[in-house]
Amino acid sequence: MNLSKKCFSFFAAGLVVPGGLLWAASGAGVTAITIPSGDVTLSFVQPGRIAEVRVKEGESVKAGQVLVVQDDKVERARLAQLEADSQDTTKIQAAEASLAQKQVDLKKIETAAAHNAATELELEYAKLNVTVAGLSLQVAILEHEQAKRKFEEAKLQIDRMSLNSPIGGSVEKVDVETGESLDALKSAIRVVQTDPLWIEVPVPVPQAMNLRYGAAAAVEFPEPKKATTEGVVIYIGAVADAASGTLRVRIQVPNKTRRPAGEHVQVLFPTS
Repeated sequence: MNLSKKCFSFFAAGLVVPGGLLWAASGAGVTAITIPSGDVTLSFVQPGRIAEVRVKEGESVKAGQVLVVQDDKVERARLAQLEADSQDTTKIQAAEASLAQKQVDLKKIETAAAHNAATELELEYAKLNVTVAGLSLQVAILEHEQAKRKFEEAKLQIDRMSLNSPIGGSVEKVDVETGESLDALKSAIRVVQTDPLWIEVPVPVPQAMNLRYGAAAAVEFPEPKKATTEGVVIYIGAVADAASGTLRVRIQVPNKTRRPAGEHVQVLFPTS
């Protein structure tokens, strides 16, 4: 939506016409504060020693990028053992061979019994051996499946020993150092996303009821780099604040110039 084709106003404010465009006078809109569109503080789910901090404060990061890593030497040694166990099928092969042998023995006993050369007890004993061998094979298969699951679990555990950024943005704060022992759930690093910016605007209910998702909004940024940017409505609250008679509306604005979050801005909505 092009701002040059929209007339912005709020209540009965006086209007000025800078550059031939009709705008609400400065201060006529709703005052609000910009906030990051993404703001996450990361921590480890288990205690451990910090092996490496891979980023610095102020550094730009991409979603999925590894930021901080715990010392995982012991866990990786265990992982190697579990991987070997998950790939070892010796017990299954041995159980299969034992079952095959017991089945051959049973057939011999059955043949002998048919010629009265084997007792009923010997026949029952041979059948029981086949049953036991079959169960042993099932146990070996189950243990192998459990070994594979333990290996996958160990891999997931190691993955949890590194902090990856869930968003693209910049590192706002690093609370750990290499070699430091960190308790579980203690703050390690904070990442914020300020492009786009969000603005939580307390809009009077009558005005808010005329807004729609995707509607345009003009955002006036203050000095020293005063500018007006077009944003869009991405959220309209469902519950009004009874004390102030306002409804929370969220505006999203692009921020290619990397303005900091936390600025006081004026937000103006277009007339119908």
